[in-house]
Amino acid sequence: MLNSIDKIGDLNPQLLRELKGRFKPFPVIIAIVTSLATQLILFLYQLREFPDLGSEKDISINEKYCNLPSPVKDYYSSWMSCPPNQINMQLWWQDHFKYMFLSLSVIFIFTLLVAGTYLIINDLSQEERKGTLNFIRLSPQSETSIFTGKMLGVPVLIYLVTLAAIPFHVLTGISGSIPFVNILCFYLILIVSCIFFYSYALLFGIFGGSILSGFKPWLGSGLVLFFLFVSMQASSSSSYHNYIAFARLFSPTDITYYFFPDLFRYQTPVLTELKFFNFAVGKSFIGVIAIHLANYGLWTYWAWQGLKRCFRNPNATIFSKQQSYLIFSCFEVTLVGFYISENYKNWNRFYEGMGTLYLWHLFLIVPFFAFMFTHRQAIQDWARFRFYKDENSTDSPKKSLVSELLTGEKSPTVFAIAVNLLIASSAFVLLFFKANIDGSYYGDRVIEFTSVLLVFVSLIMIYATVAQIMLMLKNSKRILWAAGTTSALIILPVMILGILSAQQENIFWLFTVGFWFTAEKSTLPAILAAFLCQVVILGLLNSFLIKQVKSAGESATKALFSQAKV
Repeated sequence: MLNSIDKIGDLNPQLLRELKGRFKPFPVIIAIVTSLATQLILFLYQLREFPDLGSEKDISINEKYCNLPSPVKDYYSSWMSCPPNQINMQLWWQDHFKYMFLSLSVIFIFTLLVAGTYLIINDLSQEERKGTLNFIRLSPQSETSIFTGKMLGVPVLIYLVTLAAIPFHVLTGISGSIPFVNILCFYLILIVSCIFFYSYALLFGIFGGSILSGFKPWLGSGLVLFFLFVSMQASSSSSYHNYIAFARLFSPTDITYYFFPDLFRYQTPVLTELKFFNFAVGKSFIGVIAIHLANYGLWTYWAWQGLKRCFRNPNATIFSKQQSYLIFSCFEVTLVGFYISENYKNWNRFYEGMGTLYLWHLFLIVPFFAFMFTHRQAIQDWARFRFYKDENSTDSPKKSLVSELLTGEKSPTVFAIAVNLLIASSAFVLLFFKANIDGSYYGDRVIEFTSVLLVFVSLIMIYATVAQIMLMLKNSKRILWAAGTTSALIILPVMILGILSAQQENIFWLFTVGFWFTAEKSTLPAILAAFLCQVVILGLLNSFLIKQVKSAGESATKALFSQAKV
């Protein structure tokens, strides 16, 4: 085994390092025994229901396993047991093999995604805490080689547990009359989903350095566990809406229901209703697989772009401003593709769909801003050369301020976030004009909807500006200050108004993240008044931020000149 590992190490030294640290006899034996014990428990659990005449495990005469003809079943009482020679044992074993197959499928999903995510984040946190991650950064290996080694090597014992169970899993599937092609497709989607979740686990592991290092693995794996539980509950529902399809594509549970519909309550999987830009991709087996692979592939690509960008330079933002524009565009196009396929029968249905679209932006875009914010040292360097550069310098001419704010690596991020919010607003506008339901109220709806969008943009800009101001602090814990302050601004006002049982007509709701769900009850003057107040607040915050930036650049310049004189 060690010789084989050495050969693998010639291709990927990081993988060799991970395997040598984990492929030891005792952990390997424990992993294999755990896998075999789980398989045995599943088999014995199903075997305990083996038909036994005269006991609680007997087969009722009305069950599908009883081969007696219907007239005989109707003649005898339903509580009578089926004669042993009339029990269809082949069908009984077939169904129970299906149950074992299903149980193992769910175990695979949760074990690989939750446990694998925990191990990867925990490994990176330990490397950061011990300082060995900096040695890896100095390695001549490429970022792709390093992170591929981490992804393949860190959860290797989890892979071993899964691989030891695959023969039993395939055997139970074939014995349960499940098409082998469906089983292979299930493995394909499971592998791709692992790559996706592990990529973002790597990104989350290196984000923020050693901050929350001990809590990071629990937070990351806990979020994955919560997402899988919620998606599993949604997958078992008989209803399907395209405006929540985007989330369901990230969970392998939905497509598991699609591959094996006979194992679940609903014979026709709801994924068949999936549409993208009005194309009924859910009607085609290949279409369902293709849209899942494309979705995983797109967002895994962006995760690796972030990994390659910030690994060598921990002080760099995970995504550049130019990358953020592309990511937001991909995000909006994907959402529009699902939302435009939804049938909006009336304005209430439309506002319900737009409410979910707003929640998507709130829960996904706001955390994404954390990957874009420029920190104090970078802004200080930028301000020193931007505002206090010698006018007679022979250096290349400075770019325009707008150009630097749009694309500069070290400039503040607030302006770029505003551009991204305009990109996000375009999705709302496009869907609004697509859902022209009631022409008699169309003019009033345009004004109302535009006002609500303005409130959305100004409110998110306030949160972004506050976070950027917090990141300009000299405190070493400024990342925690930024996260805590922004979270308090988002959560506390909603909690306070909820505790006070404020009515939806209350104008203070328009200053919280819950404004979207109360704007319909508010009047247009109230919405415009809230927007103007937010603009004033935003202007004051940005004035303070500009003073902070100039002050930081001035202090850096003075320090530089004092050193030069010495």
